[in-house]
Amino acid sequence: MRHHRKEKKFGRSTEHRKAMFRNQLNSLIDLEQIRTTDAKAKELRRHADRIITLGKQGIGADKATLYTLRERAFARLRSRDTVRKLFDTLAPRFKERAGGYTRIIKIGRRAGDNAAMSVIEFLPAEVAGGAKKKAPKRRSTGAAKEKAAPKAKKPSTKKEAAAEKTE
Repeated sequence: MRHHRKEKKFGRSTEHRKAMFRNQLNSLIDLEQIRTTDAKAKELRRHADRIITLGKQGIGADKATLYTLRERAFARLRSRDTVRKLFDTLAPRFKERAGGYTRIIKIGRRAGDNAAMSVIEFLPAEVAGGAKKKAPKRRSTGAAKEKAAPKAKKPSTKKEAAAEKTE
């Protein structure tokens, strides 16, 4: 039974799974968009959101804290170029956003084995900057309806329609 198990195993050993997600995370940060299966994309989203949050903690941090955060990111990613892009490009892009840095777009099925495929990508800068949301619609009270002109009743039969035309 899988009680309290959050991560899927994908039929791989722990080392293989960690390496797979490390490689996918490096590619996602480097290219900002990758194509993979639905299940892997959903699991990769967890890893990507956590690493972006780690990068966001470095915004405005003192040197010692920033160094520690970069070490933690490097321990996870094992690529200096990726860590640099994470802290210099991606983290500032999402500094106003409180989570949900990626989106998954389903693109159909793979030809070879009919696996469900998706594109996972980081949100673009214009969306990530915290776009203004529309104000919620206010519920109207009965007073607004009373002020409006009453709607004309639609005739239900042909005879009633003919009678209205003659009037």
